[in-house]
Amino acid sequence: MFEIIGFLIAFIGSSLAAAFDLKITPTEIPDEIPHAMIALALILAFFKCILDYSLSPLIESSIYGILLLAFGFLMYRFGQWGGGDAKVLAAIGFFSPFLSPLSKNLYFPFAFSYLVNVFIVGAAYMLFYAFALAILNRKIFSGFLKSVKSSSKIILVSSLALFFLFLIANFYLFNVFGLSIHFYSIFSNSLLLLILSFALFLLWIFVKTVEDVAFKKRIPVSELKVGDVLLESKLWEGITEKELKKIKASKKKFVWIKEGVRFAPTFPLALIFTLFYGDIIFSLLWLFS
Repeated sequence: MFEIIGFLIAFIGSSLAAAFDLKITPTEIPDEIPHAMIALALILAFFKCILDYSLSPLIESSIYGILLLAFGFLMYRFGQWGGGDAKVLAAIGFFSPFLSPLSKNLYFPFAFSYLVNVFIVGAAYMLFYAFALAILNRKIFSGFLKSVKSSSKIILVSSLALFFLFLIANFYLFNVFGLSIHFYSIFSNSLLLLILSFALFLLWIFVKTVEDVAFKKRIPVSELKVGDVLLESKLWEGITEKELKKIKASKKKFVWIKEGVRFAPTFPLALIFTLFYGDIIFSLLWLFS
């Protein structure tokens, strides 16, 4: 019973946070959502301690919650996440004692497996998000093609250099492991590595184009509002009412703001994946093995 209640609170809470992050309402993730989730997780752990005559549920909840909070805080300090994202991650960590028994195929503690899954699911989600933006904004594709064209000489020279480097590396590895040298295998392995490297480079150019075209905007100060993130801000934190008044009083006509991928939907998605598939990384390795 505790496990089901814990899952429902974690899933509903993270889904609500995702809804706010996607601008279903015109605000950021309210602090009340992760705070309420953490409070309910600790209350649930407290009652389980009483029924089990053990402090383990409360200790486990606190340890994993604090560890994920620390990780989320680092992501926030490095400007990768908003404060709301860090708190939602921590909130789900506090539910670890209840979510772990429900999860399948876990090789590590739930909190660690969930964190890894957040990044795997998040990578797929961000790619989908970026391609959706590119479809809606034609400037992204034109900017991408322009960047590729301007980098064509670098791509050609780098590709040739990488291919010969991969050939040498393959010859070396075949010798180190005492394998019989098959030129076809060495050539095909080197070509595959080159294709993967080329694809990753194109993906990097595409993501950079999305960031420059879709996520950076120059707007009139009159359109600036509370919650907007200034381009020069190192932390992913929106301006306050006080800061907004100060900017308007500075007589500036325009400011640059930045947006980013709405990352919060990753948390409920990763939760579902962790419960049903466990460690996704092992599923992917098995799929491609």
